[in-house]
Amino acid sequence: MALNLDGKKKVVEEVAEYAAKAHSVIAAEYRGLTVTELTVLRKKARETGVYVRVIKNTLAKRAVAGTEFECIQDKLVGPLLLAFSIEDPGSAARLISEFSKGHDKLITTIVSIGGQAFDGRELDRLARLPTRDQGISLLMSVIKAPIEKLARTLAAVRDQKEAA
Repeated sequence: MALNLDGKKKVVEEVAEYAAKAHSVIAAEYRGLTVTELTVLRKKARETGVYVRVIKNTLAKRAVAGTEFECIQDKLVGPLLLAFSIEDPGSAARLISEFSKGHDKLITTIVSIGGQAFDGRELDRLARLPTRDQGISLLMSVIKAPIEKLARTLAAVRDQKEAA
């Protein structure tokens, strides 16, 4: 069923709202996937904080206008679904990467982050980015290492002075 003008405006507003707060976006061609497979993808997306939307390219171009994803406008060709990472930059890439392993008809065409658009082959690079919790853990381990070394050095100096 075709959308009327008001329906199209609502879709554009909704997608623009998510595009404005998203960290990254993945555009993937879904031709050949069944409705059941797309439903499974949407369910996984909701669980992982990813907004997935099948949208006409003309509406998608309007929705991303004025956002950091404006760079993908010229590349939107064919039947695409857009997956926006809301929680962390790599969440949409991990979702699409994992889902496409079992569904070879889902083909990533565009990866966009930081105002730049990349070819779909960059999906795995973005998917390997750590989650927010993993990033904090890595940062804490980097901060903790010199402090531990200083503490061991001071303890060694103390023990040496006590022995003397």
